[in-house]
Amino acid sequence: MAGNTFGKLFKIMTYGESHGAGIGVVIDGCPAGVELDIEFIKYQLSRRRPGQSKIVTQRKEKDQFVIQSGVFEGKTTGTPINLFIANTDQRSKDYSHIQNTFRPSHADYTYFAKYGDVRDYRGGGRSSARETAARVAAGAIAQSILKQKGIEITAYVSQVGYLKLDKNYTELDFSRLEENPVRCPDLDLAAEMETYIKQIKKEGDTVGGVVSCVVRGCPAGLGEPVFDRLHAELGKAILSINACKGFEYGSGFDGVVMCGSEHNDLFYKDSEEIKTKTNYSGGVQGGISNGMDIYFRAAFKPVATIMRDQASIDKKGEEATVSGKGRHDPCVVPRAVPIVEAMAALVLLDAWLLHQAKI
Repeated sequence: MAGNTFGKLFKIMTYGESHGAGIGVVIDGCPAGVELDIEFIKYQLSRRRPGQSKIVTQRKEKDQFVIQSGVFEGKTTGTPINLFIANTDQRSKDYSHIQNTFRPSHADYTYFAKYGDVRDYRGGGRSSARETAARVAAGAIAQSILKQKGIEITAYVSQVGYLKLDKNYTELDFSRLEENPVRCPDLDLAAEMETYIKQIKKEGDTVGGVVSCVVRGCPAGLGEPVFDRLHAELGKAILSINACKGFEYGSGFDGVVMCGSEHNDLFYKDSEEIKTKTNYSGGVQGGISNGMDIYFRAAFKPVATIMRDQASIDKKGEEATVSGKGRHDPCVVPRAVPIVEAMAALVLLDAWLLHQAKI
């Protein structure tokens, strides 16, 4: 299967299925001598793992990992890193009823159309969001390297359904993100979001939301025009996440109502740094970072599996009924936060390495 490799210099390839022996990632291009922050990898995986609260899927996976190569005495050797996470709580029988049936809005039909009758229907197989644990592990390594260079990445939930956080990110206290299971930095709104998600779950339904992300400390000069613009690479990375339906950076779609005289980011010099008075560009101009904060938003659809009967068809094209079974998220955005951070980190580290190669 093509399409499982990401990056140019800092490359990753993920492997494994939702109900297979496990999932993992091979990282190629990680510089030698990097001291791995094992606790940070564990922390990021714990934020993504299932079963962490009552508003996410209750599949019990501890997401413990084994680094099988590329590390010696706690430091990277410069050779490929293979990190493996075993699956320990599969319930494949929960999916036997859809072996020959296509679930609405899932990848069942499209995988069947592309790969034929060898489709792994257990939990969606390779199309399952279980695969993103491998990305988070690789992203945590990338984040650790970026932190050493002063680049910090923070994602948070800014919307669940109709409940929207209207504050600018500069007004938020990100230190409070982990004080609620939704991962919204506004605790009052987070409580409303949590109640709403529980209500939706009780009704056997699901709801979507938005994850916002801020990158601070990114130097000017990252990005490779014209086809590999930094924002284009970020867009591709974020849109590759399961259930992501939209990406916008800077002023995004709101910028269309502004005139150029309002939208233009005017330059000024602060000490030895060139900055802009506003940042509607979202830290990227001409596809290259300008040294200001990079910020973007990612929209996630309602989870496709609902605990209700739905009309569908089977492989023969005959009418069928799909019944919701198994353990699923009523809202994906709380667990998507570390995934968004991971994908942003993979893009930015790759861009940083490419930039260094030109200096």
